[in-house]
Amino acid sequence: MAKQLETDVVVVAAGLSGLAAAISAAENGASVIALEKASNTGGAANMGMGPCAAGSPVQKASMIEVTPGELFRRHMFYTHYQVDPRLVRAYYFKSGDTIQWLMDMGVKFNSVRPAFRARERTRAYADGEYTWHVVQPEDGSEPGPRAATTMTKRMTERAQALGVEFMFETPGKELITNDEGAVTGVKAVDKNGEEVEISSKAVIVATGGFGANAKMIKDYIGLDWGKNLYSFAVPGMDGDGFNMCHKVGAGHTPVTMEMMYQLPDNMNHFYVEGGFRQPCYWCDRNGERFMPEDDIFNTTFVGNAINHLPGKVGFSIFDSKMLKHWKKDGPDIVSHVHPKDLYQGFEEQFARDEDTYLDGDGNHVIAKADTLEELAEKIGIDPEGLVKNVEEYNAMCAEGWDSLFEKEREFMMPLENGPFYACRQYVGAYGTLGGVLINQRMEVMTDEYKTIPGLYCVGTDACTIYGDSYNYSIPGNTMGFCLNSGRIAGENAAALSMESASDDEWD
Repeated sequence: MAKQLETDVVVVAAGLSGLAAAISAAENGASVIALEKASNTGGAANMGMGPCAAGSPVQKASMIEVTPGELFRRHMFYTHYQVDPRLVRAYYFKSGDTIQWLMDMGVKFNSVRPAFRARERTRAYADGEYTWHVVQPEDGSEPGPRAATTMTKRMTERAQALGVEFMFETPGKELITNDEGAVTGVKAVDKNGEEVEISSKAVIVATGGFGANAKMIKDYIGLDWGKNLYSFAVPGMDGDGFNMCHKVGAGHTPVTMEMMYQLPDNMNHFYVEGGFRQPCYWCDRNGERFMPEDDIFNTTFVGNAINHLPGKVGFSIFDSKMLKHWKKDGPDIVSHVHPKDLYQGFEEQFARDEDTYLDGDGNHVIAKADTLEELAEKIGIDPEGLVKNVEEYNAMCAEGWDSLFEKEREFMMPLENGPFYACRQYVGAYGTLGGVLINQRMEVMTDEYKTIPGLYCVGTDACTIYGDSYNYSIPGNTMGFCLNSGRIAGENAAALSMESASDDEWD
């Protein structure tokens, strides 16, 4: 016999979107139970740095004028209006107030930033909006990866203060429906293996997609994890909510991934991985350049490009002269997620990794050689093709003009002084996006666009707002959507539960 519980709202998973939903529902008068497969809250947000917002108090204090309407227009132009405009509008017009909402919980923000910046002002870097609200870590340190952990801690504390009941190591397994097809609860299994049935007025699914499920990634997206895809596989993101929703009739939307590029297991090779993210010489396995390298700051576009190269692999190459330049002057492209002493630690890390760092097929991921021919042989580029194309590129550098891709002139540095360094660059991703059809109230709909009463879906399970590519020029977008979709769903689920309670009293 399953253990029986009852509440107004059940939130399935307590990552960023689930925490926002739970807090919002509780603030609006609902009793809330939050199920969580892991032993702690936050999920993938604990790897991040902060959300996107427009019209926030932090932006206003910094004299940054980015309005929700401006971001809505820019976003819709970027996606060619192939996404739900009411959903996009609901998100952006909620986002500024959500920053104040977080600040009221004790969350502090270090700054508002674009995604990347260059040492010089160039057209390639003038495009990014200052929307990324980077969280200030509670220890006072400079923000970096995992800075947002402080935010999820404050949110968890707020949820607990409001009486939200967290059930850890208790994943949701199945949605409960009545004869009319309305969702009336959730079946789960607790950490002791005991079945739990929770009756509720509303359920909010916030399970974060299926970035850790290689089979589903292959089935829905066609990429092979560990061969031509090296995405973040956050434990627990197995597609549970995605499948639960579709089992009760949820509509289908295209599933994408928030594309980027990276080395396998790059978090354990941080100096090496970051060291190659510069506008040096980028090519395919034939030695041919495939884009103007000053665009490599946009990780989405580079990930897309690599996904269409032969073998779905690209190569980043620089020489000793470039390395000396970056050591002295700093990187040409400054990442907010890599350490400031990136090149001071580069050679030491490279020496440790050179002969041991392999991809899923046993190929060397990084290589160093005194000649381009030797480098090509080591890492899997056609030697003749590389030498031929580098000669053409070096001639363009001497002329000061990239006649192929019009790369910015200040980044036209020739490859001519050994030793040469190279790495393989693969398609990466932060996780999956979309699959469950929702409206601007975060209500789940069928393929016929009829709402399923009592069911809401938020976060990356329902994030269909980017079209085919994440909009990197509006950074912090996925965390922003998670927060605001969760908050909107919580408000609406609480209102539904109050209506249901009134109906029950009337009956």
